[in-house]
Amino acid sequence: MNCPDCGVQLPDRRNPVPTVDIIIELPEGIVLIERKNPPFGWALPGGFVDYGESFEQAAVREAQEETGLSVTLIRQFHTYSDPGRDPRQHTASTVFIATASGTPQGGDDAARAEIFRKNNLPPLAFDHAKILADYFRMKESGYSEPHAK
Repeated sequence: MNCPDCGVQLPDRRNPVPTVDIIIELPEGIVLIERKNPPFGWALPGGFVDYGESFEQAAVREAQEETGLSVTLIRQFHTYSDPGRDPRQHTASTVFIATASGTPQGGDDAARAEIFRKNNLPPLAFDHAKILADYFRMKESGYSEPHAK
């Protein structure tokens, strides 16, 4: 690739692609989506961060697009960056915990959205089983961190 201003050849850079995932807490449990596109399966709502968008804005947008829910971000949970976490490419996902009210409905690239509890989780895509294991362990320990801004 060449610099568009001066024409100097630039080195190829391969960087992880930023994504977000959202753990949406409802009184009945957490929201998962069934993916319309590969890799298929159940997953946390989430997706790619658009250029010019903050990670928080991306989380709110992706939650709305995939579940129809308007969420309130409670806190940033953790970032997951294992190079093998997404079979399509190397992504780094910042996970947020959010609350909402209403009934989730699948939209955008979600075939459907449903509510699950820890004891009835379906098999999950990506590394979402690890994310939710960490989340439930944190919830059971009573640990809390600062809220997202």
